[in-house]
Formats: sequence, structure tokens, C-alpha cells
Amino acid sequence: MSKTVAELMTTSPSSVSRQATAAEAAKIMLEEDVGSVPVVDDAYLIGIVTDRDIAIRVVAQGRDPKATPVAEIATPDPHYAKPDESVDEAYERMAVWQIRRLPVVDDDRLVGMLAQADMVHELKDKKAGQLVDQISQPGLPPFRTARNEVGIS
Repeated sequence: MSKTVAELMTTSPSSVSRQATAAEAAKIMLEEDVGSVPVVDDAYLIGIVTDRDIAIRVVAQGRDPKATPVAEIATPDPHYAKPDESVDEAYERMAVWQIRRLPVVDDDRLVGMLAQADMVHELKDKKAGQLVDQISQPGLPPFRTARNEVGIS
């Protein structure tokens, strides 16, 4: 039987509010050596902001990172995992959607993060190699979110 997401996830991950700035999100990414930070509203997961979001939606557009709210650049309704689902299920979702880190939610509240690195240690060598290969394919999947919108209202 496969392990559950709860057994591998990082508990109590850092997060940002929708009012936080892109610079504040980037600072968390730097300090924690991660490429994404969940966006929460009273502990409820409402989005995710990535280093790519900051590079493309702030820096490349000449916006001020200290004045740009995360709400304007984050991806709403991100894919996520549940603590009690199997690691195999999360693996499939990460591979299909080319996601390196999945927020973990319980009753819509953020309770953890599951990273590709967490799974590689648990998956058999061949399956881990496939995960890394699938996630690392160039280009983005056709739809990253249910709503496929840019801003969070």
C-alpha cells in the first residue's frame, strides 16, 4: 500500500496573503529555497504565486515588486492534494500538470506542501526518474487552474 501525502508533506508551510507584495513573496522563496508560495486568506488556500509569476508578471512588465500585490499575479485555484490521498495519486497529478510543489489542504485550509523532492525519496528509482522527466518538460500544460485566470478577486 502506498504512503499518504500526510506522511511526506512539509507541515506548516510559509504562505502569503493576497495583500502581500511580490517582493515579500520573493523574499520567502529566497529564505526557504522554494519556487512557490501558497496564497491564503485566513488559512484558506486561494492561490499560489511562483518565481515565474514574479519574473513574467512583474519584472518583465516593468512593475514595481514592492508595490505589486500578490493578488494581481498569483494563479488562483491551484491544484492541490489532500493529506489522506495516496502518494501515487499526487504523483500522477504532478506529472500530468508539470507541478513541482502541491499545496496540501484539509477542509480547504492549507496544512502542508508536497514537493517533488519529498516524493523522489519515496518513489522507486524508475518512477522518480519519470516524475522528474515529466515535470521538467518544456512549456506549460494547457490549463493550470480550474478558472484559468490571472488575478485573484
